[in-house]
Amino acid sequence: MRKEYIEYIAGLPINIAFANIMEYPIHWHDSIEILFVLKGTIDLKMETEIYTVEEREIEIVNSNEVHSIKSKDKDNRVLIFNIDPNFFEKYYEDAKDVFFYTNSSIEGIQEEENYYILRKYLSILLCEIVQKHDDYEDILEENLLDMMFHLLNNFHYLFYEEESLREDEVQLERYHRIVKYISNNYMNKVSLQDIAKKEFLSSQYLSYKIKNTFGRNFNDFLNLIRVEESTKLLLDTDKTISEISEEVGFSHVRYYNKHFKTNYKLTPMQYRKKYKMDSEKLEKMKKINFYDLEEALSIVSHYLEDYDRFNYESKTIRLDIDLSEEVEPWDIETNNIIDLGQAKNLLKEENKRLIEEIQEDIGFKYALLHDIFEECLDAYLKDKSGLINWREIERGISFLMKEELVPIIDIGMKYSGEEMSFVLEEFFDYFMNFYGEDIVCSWRYFVPSDNSEEYIKKLEEVLGEKWGKDMIIESGAIKTFRDFNTVYDTSYMIPYIVYNLIEKDNLNVFKAIDEVNYRVKMDNEIFFGDSGLVTNNYIKKSSYYTCFLLSQLGNNLVSKGEEYIVTEKDGDYQILLFSHSENLDFIPTYEEAFLNRGLKNTIERKFSINIKNMEDDYKIIKYYINNKWGCAYDKWNSIGRPKRVDEEELEILKDSSKPKILLSYGKKSAVHNIVATVEEYGGTLIILKKVHK
Repeated sequence: MRKEYIEYIAGLPINIAFANIMEYPIHWHDSIEILFVLKGTIDLKMETEIYTVEEREIEIVNSNEVHSIKSKDKDNRVLIFNIDPNFFEKYYEDAKDVFFYTNSSIEGIQEEENYYILRKYLSILLCEIVQKHDDYEDILEENLLDMMFHLLNNFHYLFYEEESLREDEVQLERYHRIVKYISNNYMNKVSLQDIAKKEFLSSQYLSYKIKNTFGRNFNDFLNLIRVEESTKLLLDTDKTISEISEEVGFSHVRYYNKHFKTNYKLTPMQYRKKYKMDSEKLEKMKKINFYDLEEALSIVSHYLEDYDRFNYESKTIRLDIDLSEEVEPWDIETNNIIDLGQAKNLLKEENKRLIEEIQEDIGFKYALLHDIFEECLDAYLKDKSGLINWREIERGISFLMKEELVPIIDIGMKYSGEEMSFVLEEFFDYFMNFYGEDIVCSWRYFVPSDNSEEYIKKLEEVLGEKWGKDMIIESGAIKTFRDFNTVYDTSYMIPYIVYNLIEKDNLNVFKAIDEVNYRVKMDNEIFFGDSGLVTNNYIKKSSYYTCFLLSQLGNNLVSKGEEYIVTEKDGDYQILLFSHSENLDFIPTYEEAFLNRGLKNTIERKFSINIKNMEDDYKIIKYYINNKWGCAYDKWNSIGRPKRVDEEELEILKDSSKPKILLSYGKKSAVHNIVATVEEYGGTLIILKKVHK
């Protein structure tokens, strides 16, 4: 028998094997088979086509699809997943009539994100089968279902035939109905006219669309299905060629012979003679050796470094924190400068409300302002007479002072030294009369390094001679993010910010809010890769909440390690746990960080924290931020990356941007244990707040 019957793992709709395959003759089975090549190459023949599948590539054999495998690579290793299609049918009624196709014929195509996600799902399924942690059966089925829907949404056979159908749900459903009808009725008289009538289309139009979509006219497509189905009867029965011809729907055996030879380069009789054999001979032809699944798990482990159940126990880190030990001062400034963009932004009420919220949550010390002089000076230079109107600028600066933000004024300009000297004289004269010399001289003045050396030198002379050089921040001392990069919107910024601030004391200045300007190439209105803590429609990013966590740290250091820091302030304790990587001192592209995995990945960590000598009762607050909590970008991804959002979607994104917060209490004790986790690209803050009785 060529039809094989798959034995699944008891109680589960899946079986996994790890094998070296040199030859596996023609066969078929009811299950969906996914071949994931981990080493070497294999040649997979499906129906009339042969596909060479190389290392890291995947091919899918659909239910009852005739196929065989050969290889010249004696060291090949292949993960074989057999999935019961009845499992998916419980969740998607058309499951048995949908076919999946991967593409291994175009070099590099399987480096795309959808293939990476598929490899990751397969690795997770393998991990659950091998490790068998608690509830692994339920977790395995959850991931299997997610993978099947991923296949449906990204590897639907009609996408392979016609990519434009991915964006056209109506046409996708139409062609699926047509193929389903043909597949279920090929043995009968099937006419183009009948199908066109069912679909309310003209025969001519439908004929054109079928040819355009499938690369074959209607009759050729129908006859291809018939001859493919006939191979099973040729190999698994003793029926005559005439009987098979009639059974699959041909009106005459000569038409069957003609179409079979067109597709298989053999007549049906030649095909049967070449491939039909008894079971004993068939078994002898099989050249396949099986290996332990744990060996395969070690090969795919890099797909699992962010999977929280992978080798879970080995990732527990024990911390011992003794509250009786002396602390030492910690003077690092966790929240120093925020870039508020153009000064005129301070006149918008929404922006002012956002800055008030930023100061309440985070509390920056300095606010960088740009283009203070540009419009004022332009107005003056029209006739070079009269006063410069500083009133609107004063309103903005007055608001900053109310929020306890010290202005850093960008005085890079496009004007001559003489004009610059005049406007600075006017600026200082006005604001010193308004606020007093001490306050204005406490502000800081900054020239971006992209101004000319001559201009910078002249400016330093003007400021230095009259008001003192200590007011000037050296050009280049303030580093801002000048590019646009999708990774700024993601949870990658959590470990990046923590590492560069705590480990390096060297962090670029973030904008308060994303700006839309001529340099932005937007493909959506929400996340376009600017470096704001908040999107331009006021969704807080991971970077916002990272700065919030850092702002909660105390000014006394208790202990510090590669993945944690413990501080104290006024009898309260703060424990910040964060993911760590060796490559967090630079900003990668989104592809490098999340798709190509070019960086050494951060992975989930489980911490067991023993708090010793706890002489008071404490309220314990845990804040979690990661790609699930405190990262609206991942939620936006999960709802289909809409280019524009309605009010309901906007509220969903705002809710998903918030951290997860848990509250508990710790009673006075010699040792109090706290368990917490940090996910990939994540951070967890635990605050021990003394309960005053």
